[in-house]
This record gives sequence, structure tokens and C-alpha cells, in this order.
Amino acid sequence: MTDLAYKIVDAAEWRAAVAEGRYDGAPVDLADGYIHMSTQAQLAETARRHFAGRGDLLLLTVDLRRFGDDLIWEPSRGDDLFPHLYAPLPVAAVTASRAFSVTADGEMAFEDAR
Repeated sequence: MTDLAYKIVDAAEWRAAVAEGRYDGAPVDLADGYIHMSTQAQLAETARRHFAGRGDLLLLTVDLRRFGDDLIWEPSRGDDLFPHLYAPLPVAAVTASRAFSVTADGEMAFEDAR
């Protein structure tokens, strides 16, 4: 497995999480009982499927070495293994963030690339 994963978040939700020191998850995470993340190879498809047409997003880079048994790799799309965090995401585990949007056809458009 990899040491890094990625989480797409609403920028306003992340600002609130920074103030709290932890991110409890988006509504879908809370409903499923874990925080959904993706590997680099899975990221574009995650953005296309779940965030098409959305702006004001952040791509968080998460250091998976910070987690023990709360991190479980589980099959999802096409039986590919995805990192699922069964605990709040500590802000300190996020090593980078980039602002971006996802076009209507599902392409990721990073603000620093314009």
C-alpha cells in the first residue's frame, strides 16, 4: 500500500475542521461510518463520479503513516482497494492542500494551474 492518500473536501468544511483540529467527514462519510479517501491512481475517477460541476474544493494530501488500526483498505469500485479511515482525520495528518474545481465533464482544474 501507499503512504499517501487524497481526500476531496469542500473548502468551507475544511476551514471549520482546521478550527477544530480535526475533520469528521462529509455527509457521505458520516453516513457510511468512515472517511473516504483515494490513492493517486483512483483520484481522477473519484472526482469525476462524485464532484463533477463542483467548485470551491480542496485536495488534501494525507499521511497514512499517522494511522494504525483505524485505517482499513477495503474493496470498492471494481474491487480496487480504497483507504477508509474509521476515525476523525486530524488536521496534523494533512501534509498539503490545493484549491481546485471539477468541470461539468469531470476534469480536475487546479487554481494554481490557470
